Amino acid sequence: MINKQLLQPESIVVIGGSNNVHKPGGAVVRNLLSGGYEGTLRVVNPKEDEVQGIKAFHDAQELPPTDLAILVVAAKYCPDYVELLAKEKQVRAFIIISAGFSEETHEGALLEQRILDICDQYGCALIGPNCIGLLTRWHHSVFTRPIPNLNPKGVDFISGSGATAVFILESAVSKGLQFNSVWSIGNGKQNGIETVLEYMDEHFDAERDSLVKLLYIENIADPDKLLFHATSLIKKGCRIAAIKAGSSQAGSRAASSHTGAIASSDSAVEALFRKAGIVRCFSREELTTVGCILCLPPLPQREGGLNFAIVTHAGGPGVMLTDALSKGGMNVPPLTGPVAEELKGKLLPGSSVANPIDILATGTAEHLGIAIDYCERMDNIDAIMVIFGTPGLVKIFEVYDVLHKKIQECKKPIFPILPSVSTAGPEVQEFLKRGHVNFCDEVTLATALTQIMKTPAPAEQNVVVNGVDVPQIRRIIDSIQTHPQPLPEGRGEDSSSTEKTDDKTIYSPPSQGGAKGWVSPSIVHDLLAAAGIPTVPEFVSADKDEIVAFAERVGYPVVVKVVGPVHKSDVGGVTLNIHSQQVLSAEFDRMMQIPDATAVMVQKMIRGTELFIGAKYEPRFGHVVLCGLGGIFVEVLKDVSSGLAPLSYEEAYSMIRSLRGYKILKGTRGQRGINERKYAEIIVRLSTLLRFATEIKEMDINPLLADGDDIIAVDARILVEK
Repeated sequence: MINKQLLQPESIVVIGGSNNVHKPGGAVVRNLLSGGYEGTLRVVNPKEDEVQGIKAFHDAQELPPTDLAILVVAAKYCPDYVELLAKEKQVRAFIIISAGFSEETHEGALLEQRILDICDQYGCALIGPNCIGLLTRWHHSVFTRPIPNLNPKGVDFISGSGATAVFILESAVSKGLQFNSVWSIGNGKQNGIETVLEYMDEHFDAERDSLVKLLYIENIADPDKLLFHATSLIKKGCRIAAIKAGSSQAGSRAASSHTGAIASSDSAVEALFRKAGIVRCFSREELTTVGCILCLPPLPQREGGLNFAIVTHAGGPGVMLTDALSKGGMNVPPLTGPVAEELKGKLLPGSSVANPIDILATGTAEHLGIAIDYCERMDNIDAIMVIFGTPGLVKIFEVYDVLHKKIQECKKPIFPILPSVSTAGPEVQEFLKRGHVNFCDEVTLATALTQIMKTPAPAEQNVVVNGVDVPQIRRIIDSIQTHPQPLPEGRGEDSSSTEKTDDKTIYSPPSQGGAKGWVSPSIVHDLLAAAGIPTVPEFVSADKDEIVAFAERVGYPVVVKVVGPVHKSDVGGVTLNIHSQQVLSAEFDRMMQIPDATAVMVQKMIRGTELFIGAKYEPRFGHVVLCGLGGIFVEVLKDVSSGLAPLSYEEAYSMIRSLRGYKILKGTRGQRGINERKYAEIIVRLSTLLRFATEIKEMDINPLLADGDDIIAVDARILVEK
């Protein structure tokens, strides 16, 4: 819970406050005083009569009623202090800086739980333990530095790590990024990142509150809460960017399928952020750069990517910025014609106006202003990037004064890239004091812009059921037996028909020891049919004559695959392009000799572009759906994108278009592209299947074959756990 006593306390007591500002207790008092806290500040210190000019209480029993207590004492003393203050001194908010709790030992976890129980009993808000504190415009209850500039339109920053929060603040301050609040949640047992977002969402005031939220997350305890409130805030006009650290370790696991090899908690995070509309960042510099961009006037929307003009006095950085923007799907269009020639005539001889506009190292503040004015008037330019450090030849104060005026006057966003933070440090600091930000590295800026531009809007949460037979899906799932049984020798029916069979057992290969519930091919086919996902005609049997008869009926060429081993290709269990009965019979005999083989599947041979769809259940997150090109693209290059089920059509299109191989899907070198609408439809229907069949824990369809307007599932595996 979060209450007024935490956010706007009329009185604060620092338990463990001291005169030594090099220790946390003294530093908290110093920051509260220097931050201009206007309420009553009290200190408890048994050894001091006065702490930094404040009369000290020797015992907490002597305190009058107080709103907020900040504890900076050893962990073992904290529960008793919390109980005393909550019970007898009406304290209703606690910030516990101290470490030594659940992050360290079992005994510490017990201390922490006792504190939590007391806070719940008395209705107290709790930040921490094991945190750097809370920084707001009302009170600076932190023991660390730097203290950034605070104003209502600065960003709100919530961090799961105190030390990382400090380093992110260091990065932000150097860029001029300002803050409205900084939350260090520590162990976050009562108020985690999701709870803070919930409070910001439920109490949001568009006129008063910050519109930018930055997050550093080490653990997503409640993905649904994070998704709901992040989505809600973004729909109210906020922008959110976040780092999620620690995903790669959880991603290392034994692979039971293509999806099992690729899907991980990181895939779940990526999918969650995509669904919510959160800009994902991967470093402190990227997060603070994204924060600076989001604090600037919003960029327009343009089909085919935004157009940028680059004004520079140094050729190299302009070229690197051009490369980075182009790589991110943005444009640096050439400037030609009479307007370009007119601009060139007003600059120094040798200047270039091709874009980047290079005004040369000898260019002056006046030349910079002229170039910006021309870019402002050009219809095909959406935003302007200005690179200007110090060549040691001009007065930088004058240049940055012109840049300041142009940022105020121009309707188009201007991105200042001022790289000389050492040589021209005073000039840059004066520029930042005027309320501006500085992107000192042009490539980092372009990378951050790319992340922002490729982040979709929050997805609608409706489940798409058109074309999906939900009752039939439930009948199939409910009829599956949960104990391992051998795969029946034959289904007795052409699996391309809609007739149902009694083959409703989970198939577990002997090599798996019955531990995995991979369902039989017939169940896979029936589930895909119920979901409205087209499949290639196929037949499964341990009888050679039945296999041959099916092949004769559908026509050659055909494909045969062993049934039993999960990874068919690894054991030579797939043969393509069989054109005759003789070859088919020989391959049947060979495959039935493969260890763990129980039957053979025969399919009509079709050709096309190989696609992939997979899904894996991630605890707390739900089903992560993956899509991509099949074959080498998924197996080697891992070119996949992820989304959280259930998916909307907009999410499916966003997933498809974010693939590195998307140009192949669109069609390249004279080859026809795939039916993108149908691919998106299959992705959405698969996600709906998973929504109503939560017993499915893993599945993949690899490949889907796209030929002309058709997309057909050729091979699929489904793991069910009940």
